[in-house]
Amino acid sequence: MSKPMKSLSATNPTRVDKAVDGPTDGTPPPVTATDSAPPIEVSVWTTAQASPASQRKNTYVPESTAHPAKMLPEVVRHAVAHYTQPGDLVLDPMCGIGSTLVEAVRLGRRAVGVEYEPHWVDVARANLNLAREHGHHSEAEVVHGDARQLITLLPDKYVGQAALVVTSPPYGPSTHGQVAVAPGKGVQKYHHLYGNTLDRGNLANIGHHRLLTGFTRILAALRTFLRPGGHIAITIRPWREHSELIDLPSQILTCARTAGLIPVERNVALLARAADTDLVARGSFFQRDFIRKQREAGLPLHLIAHEDVLVFRSALTRGVARTHQLGDELGNDEQAWNRAA
Repeated sequence: MSKPMKSLSATNPTRVDKAVDGPTDGTPPPVTATDSAPPIEVSVWTTAQASPASQRKNTYVPESTAHPAKMLPEVVRHAVAHYTQPGDLVLDPMCGIGSTLVEAVRLGRRAVGVEYEPHWVDVARANLNLAREHGHHSEAEVVHGDARQLITLLPDKYVGQAALVVTSPPYGPSTHGQVAVAPGKGVQKYHHLYGNTLDRGNLANIGHHRLLTGFTRILAALRTFLRPGGHIAITIRPWREHSELIDLPSQILTCARTAGLIPVERNVALLARAADTDLVARGSFFQRDFIRKQREAGLPLHLIAHEDVLVFRSALTRGVARTHQLGDELGNDEQAWNRAA
């Protein structure tokens, strides 16, 4: 696996909270002429030198293909190798087919995930069983439930134990899917939606603002399970709706700060192969078709070549002040939030 290239620099980095390692009121300190934030670390992860299918070959059950938004295994592997040590616990509160868990156990880490849709719970467990058949026996489990209720879903044994969280929120309409050609019907897309679109309990099927509120609640709950100084790596990308750019990475940055997390890195995980002189895009049929139609309409779009990876960490000491406030704001039971102390 390639090491990150420190070739990008943030000339005007986003202002972030100073790394105050203890309870805070969530208010950023005032900026003065002599008070400059350290630059946020930025690196490029070469995570698409092999195609997604090649990365999953023989390590995931065939049913995994149907998930509409799978995380690249190499993205997980890079994060796990960089932020954890063998034996550490890795957590994913929206684990889908279990990519985070599978790659973690294959690297000798323990893993736990939560998944809302019963079908993907079964697929994730099957993928973990396949990893065990291949000789990877680290402790791992998948819990069925809504990640917004994370504190009541996961057992106490995980409180304060996770060295790393790797996850990604639903991408709205920006999902992958599969294609097929039917006589007389042209090209048809399938497996491109999350579960039952009428299920309003699924974060993927609710409005954008409710999605952000729900994800903030999940991030706040994750502080209960992170060990002091533990990291959260979130893969995310912007998308367009009716030609308008939805800057989801910046919105998730705000969510994480509201949840009391400390931003430390904003990285680029390539979805394109890095060749000698340029990037070779790995766009799907529908991505290429969408770009072609948008260019014909006069919008100069390009194939997506990377995802943002926002990295946060928890405070180095644990406290209750901010946690109680977040519990009230986000609608959690106060007794449950006491567990974060």
